[in-house]
Amino acid sequence: MTQLHQTVLQFVLTTFAISVAAGLLGALLGLGGGIIVVPALTLGLGLDIRYAIGASVVSVIATSSGAAAAYVREHMTNLRVGMFLEVATTIGAITGAFLAGRVAGRWLFVIFGLMMGYSALEMFRNRHSDEGGPVPPDRVADRLKLHGSYYDQVLHRQIDYRVTHTWIGLGLMYVAGCVSGLLGIGSGALKVPAMDLAMRLPIKVSTATSNFMIGVTAAASAGVYFARGDILSLVAGPVAAGVLIGASAGSLLLGRLTSRSIRIAFVVVLLWVSGQMLWKGMRGS
Repeated sequence: MTQLHQTVLQFVLTTFAISVAAGLLGALLGLGGGIIVVPALTLGLGLDIRYAIGASVVSVIATSSGAAAAYVREHMTNLRVGMFLEVATTIGAITGAFLAGRVAGRWLFVIFGLMMGYSALEMFRNRHSDEGGPVPPDRVADRLKLHGSYYDQVLHRQIDYRVTHTWIGLGLMYVAGCVSGLLGIGSGALKVPAMDLAMRLPIKVSTATSNFMIGVTAAASAGVYFARGDILSLVAGPVAAGVLIGASAGSLLLGRLTSRSIRIAFVVVLLWVSGQMLWKGMRGS
């Protein structure tokens, strides 16, 4: 019995430590913690993929809860953009959650791995782009007043920016929601590139707005996973606690980092995720 207690305690403490790191990185890059939590629990600790994805959904909600409030307070989150895009993302998340039990994942991993790899390369190519610079006019963005500004602590000045290509962004958000519901990794890996590349939001605003949105997206699909019995308290508990602590710490660091360093870090993580997904797809798992 003592050995069993030690094993359970070791599992909980290991899961908690992994989740703190996942929450920190998730809050900084707007990814949610699932990108680290799922491979760590399945490959590192041998947990069943269904329970890892269920815990991942909980971790995404915790990341959003820990970071979103701080970003809103610092005016880095574009609430209008977030609420506008969340309609498509939520519908996509529900769609993905219902399809998760019916769709074979092999080619899904390959397709999204290629998509993320392409997004990472495009973001790297645009690492020197001028944030707040001129963008094509967009009547929808003008009518909904989606443009905004934030104070950059590194540059010590206010950055004004304009939003463009809103319909393209809306379509990409539906795809991002489907990814979140299907794979349980959090849709920030597609949301941030969509806002950064298509809608031309500054990378810090994209990250902060993604953190605000991912919690709503995950909550939309969490009920499906809970009803299916894929969320275990022994796993989800330490994951949620660790991610919340890590996300709270990450939210304090974002404003103090340069946009270029955030973009490069995001590209590195995205390429890693792309490689992982392609590997899983090619293996047929």
